[in-house]
Amino acid sequence: MAGVLVYVDHDDGAFNPNSLGVLVKAASLGVPVTAFVAGSGIDDGWAAGLAAHGAAKVLVADDAALTGLPQPVVDAIEPHARDADAVLFGAGVVSADIAAGLAARLGAGINCETTDVAMAEGGVTAWRPALGDTVMVESTFASSPAIVLTRANAFPADAVGSGSAEVERVDVTVQDWSTGAKLVGREQAEAGGVDITEADVLVAFGRGIGGPENIPVVEALAKALGGEIAATRAVVDAGWTPYSMQVGQTGKTVSPKLYVACGVSGAIQHKVGMANSGLIIAINKDVNAPIFEFADLGVVGDALAVMPKLTEALASR
Repeated sequence: MAGVLVYVDHDDGAFNPNSLGVLVKAASLGVPVTAFVAGSGIDDGWAAGLAAHGAAKVLVADDAALTGLPQPVVDAIEPHARDADAVLFGAGVVSADIAAGLAARLGAGINCETTDVAMAEGGVTAWRPALGDTVMVESTFASSPAIVLTRANAFPADAVGSGSAEVERVDVTVQDWSTGAKLVGREQAEAGGVDITEADVLVAFGRGIGGPENIPVVEALAKALGGEIAATRAVVDAGWTPYSMQVGQTGKTVSPKLYVACGVSGAIQHKVGMANSGLIIAINKDVNAPIFEFADLGVVGDALAVMPKLTEALASR
């Protein structure tokens, strides 16, 4: 096998944790793993550090055109992707655009929201949840390279080694049509730019907290846990919090290591967006709330009474 190419996204001098997680997963597949890093002013030593996450080699595409927009990166990665058995991408807005563009460019198959991937003599197999995470779909690819875009937090980003990877700087040719758009600026998203799909810990709230004046109680618990807040559609529609915080069928799909649902009933529309969380804790005064059916731990009680006590207990430790 030719091996796996992993696109490693980065921003402000830090590698994207989803990209690092995919790199770690690729290193476990038993084939050669090459990381691909694109941007401008990239330091070789920094790129070589990807060895800690499983990269045997790092291809560095360094060009002023490779900052911010996906299409020039598709141009840069294309010649190297053609020789790979699979090209893996971690979750992210830019990564998703590059993965889709690369698949279209190569006429290759693409699997999105992937939560597991394997390689054998028969080729690449990818798995993804479907139908509201009630079934798992197993997909194979008719040809190489297979393009795989993973779900956020699908794989842990913990370092698995040390040392320095071989770094090779590659030539970059950007097509004329890829320069038609320019990045003229960046603006912070609502709520301070927090992306709840990237959070390891989420404390979600629903109408059970009473009103928007009680959101600081939720924020205090989230801070004590080192996480972020999230919300149900009902409270977003009521104007309590921005849409960027919404989890569910019409919001965002999240998969944190810990999900604490406070005053959340657990309707199927909400479950679709968070059922893949590692550990689910529910706090609700209604013992018959649907969320208790799939929570790992349930606390029957008023969320407004339980949350401050839990925050206080965490602070004391």
